[in-house]
Amino acid sequence: MNFGPLPSVDAAAVPSEGFVLDVREDDEWAAGHVEGALHIPMSDFVARFGELTEAVDDGRRVYVMCRVGGRSAQVAQYLVRQEIDAVNVDGGMQAWDGAGRPMVTDNGNPAFVL
Repeated sequence: MNFGPLPSVDAAAVPSEGFVLDVREDDEWAAGHVEGALHIPMSDFVARFGELTEAVDDGRRVYVMCRVGGRSAQVAQYLVRQEIDAVNVDGGMQAWDGAGRPMVTDNGNPAFVL
């Protein structure tokens, strides 16, 4: 079965109210992340899939993010197969940071991309 090319968007094009799913590991998340993002590490994703489906039961689009776009592409592809409106964020957090988009930390330290 061919699902066609994976939908993806530029980090600069993610709407400020867009729903971001961050699939990086805990240490990467702690260094800096998108405010309001849902954090489910790729390694826990299948076990925690229900958290995502609950969060997007209104059918909104999911912007899937990792550090550079590899892990998020795999997760976005999985979500599309589950008929969830998901797109991969090209270039991930590195592109987000490069586009000057805001990042936060949970402990108030300056945010950076690990």
